[in-house]
Amino acid sequence: MTEPRQPNGVEPARSEDDIQRELFGPRGIPGAPDPARMTPQREKKTPNNIDQGHTA
Repeated sequence: MTEPRQPNGVEPARSEDDIQRELFGPRGIPGAPDPARMTPQREKKTPNNIDQGHTA
C-alpha cells in the first residue's frame, strides 16, 4: 500500500509543474537556466504588501 491520501484542501509539497520542471527543465531543455524574468513594468504594478482581506 502506498502513503495515505491527503484530505481535501491540503496542498501537496510539489505540484505537477514542479515535477515536470525538475525532469525536463524550464523550457524542455534539462539543465538549462530559467529565462523568465519579471519585467520592470510588471514589478512596478505588483503590490509590495498583499492584504488577503476577508471573504465574508
